[in-house]
Amino acid sequence: MSRISVLGGTGYVGSAVVGEAVARGHQVTSVSRHEPTNKVDGVQYVIGSVLEPEVLEASVTGHDVVIEAVSPRGDMAGEEEGLVDQLIELTAGTDTRLGVIGGASSLLVEEGGPRLYDISDMPPEVRPEIETGMAMLEALKASPSDVDWFYVSPPASFGAWAPAPDTGNYRLSEDVLLKDDAGNSSISAADLARAILDEIEQPQFHRRRFHAAH
Repeated sequence: MSRISVLGGTGYVGSAVVGEAVARGHQVTSVSRHEPTNKVDGVQYVIGSVLEPEVLEASVTGHDVVIEAVSPRGDMAGEEEGLVDQLIELTAGTDTRLGVIGGASSLLVEEGGPRLYDISDMPPEVRPEIETGMAMLEALKASPSDVDWFYVSPPASFGAWAPAPDTGNYRLSEDVLLKDDAGNSSISAADLARAILDEIEQPQFHRRRFHAAH
């Protein structure tokens, strides 16, 4: 059993990770600014902002794994890069593993090909959020060697706005975008959570990114 802290534990990805972790028998702390509508039995809920130093430190201390699943929107816009920098400082030289849920735009569209970011015609209003995800990956890559991190890239089509079937299965890649036979790149939140918990329980991607999709 691991002690797992999920920052943004009531969000789209975070709540799925919390549910999967509890179902597997882990000790789970969910950190969020607001009380969840439906609490999961067995979860310790911490209500507060991760921008508050005492909340963030308590969310890391005493945990085996910290999952950063905060959405870079609203009052967190422009704040998440600094949050990851603080998490790197707090986990450096410790046994606490750091997992960051990022974006898909830094994935290559094919082996040796361009990044999804380089060929996507994205609206200007979403560009800052996408660039935040890319900046977090670069910060992790530049972190001290004693930070045991992993970064998760979801598919190109992922979120509450893009529901996908819960199949109980997923495929993994490191840097190349995965697509199905129809050219779609998607996954359910539940299946992404399974991939994350499998990595926690049987680590493969030390100081590396992985990408999960159907």
